[in-house]
Amino acid sequence: MQTSTSDQAETLIRATGARVTRQRVTVLEFLMGQEKSLTHHDIQALLPDEALDSVTLYRVLEWLTENELVHRIAGADQVWRFRAGAGHHSHEHAHFQCTHCEEVTCFTDVPLPRTIKLPSGFQSQEMDFLIKGTCPHCATKK
Repeated sequence: MQTSTSDQAETLIRATGARVTRQRVTVLEFLMGQEKSLTHHDIQALLPDEALDSVTLYRVLEWLTENELVHRIAGADQVWRFRAGAGHHSHEHAHFQCTHCEEVTCFTDVPLPRTIKLPSGFQSQEMDFLIKGTCPHCATKK
């Protein structure tokens, strides 16, 4: 028996021990169906007619990120992009942002330096690796 994306989203939210809300399920289910990361504005514009106001959407995205159901990616333009499935891989992986279409892609299979020597007294908690260039789709347009 196949499980619907809505059921999967609800199960993932329930597994956090938090309350399952329609807004959380709606946003997570939507993101699970996307093939690329999307900005807050993209999500709000593309959500089905169950429109959420901007503040509610922001709070839901923050909650989903904190509970590792969604991966938040900072682009070179300082705009957050969101993608479902963050729990499947560490946040410490490379991201690629196309300088033409601005799409951000996760590269979970690109090896990264495991340690970076920081000056005395500094302790790292998280690293961001952003590679900028042209994606294959935009490269074929040239």
